[in-house]
Amino acid sequence: MNWFEAIILGIVEGITEFLPVSSTGHLTITEKLLGMEIDSIDVTAFTAIIQIGAIIAAIVYFRRDIARLAVGWFKGLFHADQRGTDYRLGWAVILGSIPIGLIGLLFHDVIETTLRSLWVVAAALIGWSIVLWVADRYSAKLSRTGGRRDPGHSGLRDEQSLSVVDAIIIGLVQCLALIPGVSRSGATISAGLLRGIDRTTATRWSFFLGIPALAISGIYQAASNVDAISTGVGWLPTAIATVVSFFVAYASIAWLLRFVASNRFTAFIIYRVALGLVIVALLLFGVISAV
Repeated sequence: MNWFEAIILGIVEGITEFLPVSSTGHLTITEKLLGMEIDSIDVTAFTAIIQIGAIIAAIVYFRRDIARLAVGWFKGLFHADQRGTDYRLGWAVILGSIPIGLIGLLFHDVIETTLRSLWVVAAALIGWSIVLWVADRYSAKLSRTGGRRDPGHSGLRDEQSLSVVDAIIIGLVQCLALIPGVSRSGATISAGLLRGIDRTTATRWSFFLGIPALAISGIYQAASNVDAISTGVGWLPTAIATVVSFFVAYASIAWLLRFVASNRFTAFIIYRVALGLVIVALLLFGVISAV
């Protein structure tokens, strides 16, 4: 892999990691267009490793929130009288992050091979758009009506009302993001909206639940595929793409949080469907191959 390709892939990762459009799907498409073997060990490892840059960006951006939750959780572990909201939310992050780790380990081979097909990416992009559309409409309805119990007031819940059960359910749905094209943030945000959580909180928790899962995945791939990276795409391009993804992802996070505060996800839904249909057309006409 040359430096230009590494920079392009780092930009793609940074832009798409936290948007509900699927970073893995976009990386797979871009890698294919650059002439790479998208199901080869070094390419799949590269795809996971450069996510570390985006995750570090999220850690830096939310450093105060992460520190607050960590302190509250540790205090609550040893002092029962300190078990407040931050202690509960700390457990929510931990327990909500476990499902995707277990599923990722159990189905690692399938995820890295069979699911890397562009047919899968296209189907997931279009299919999950329907879920995101339903969740978006449901959230908008709650915001307007306030639900049955309290008509006239917003029925959406904020971070203070988030429960461990909410986090586990969102974490379980996050497992579907192991399918390229679904989108980890798209899955978690959709689950949050369907649980009646407001857009900003659902988006913030897509970051919090993604940090442990993606960090562990990237570190695991780096440690277990040292030789494959060395003889394949190369460690220097991998490092360049990771650094680029950090800076681009930091800007993407700031933009997304401002966007969701006052906008619905319609633009993302339209984009996902359009991209999925373009991929289907390219595959049907033989312009590109599925793997």
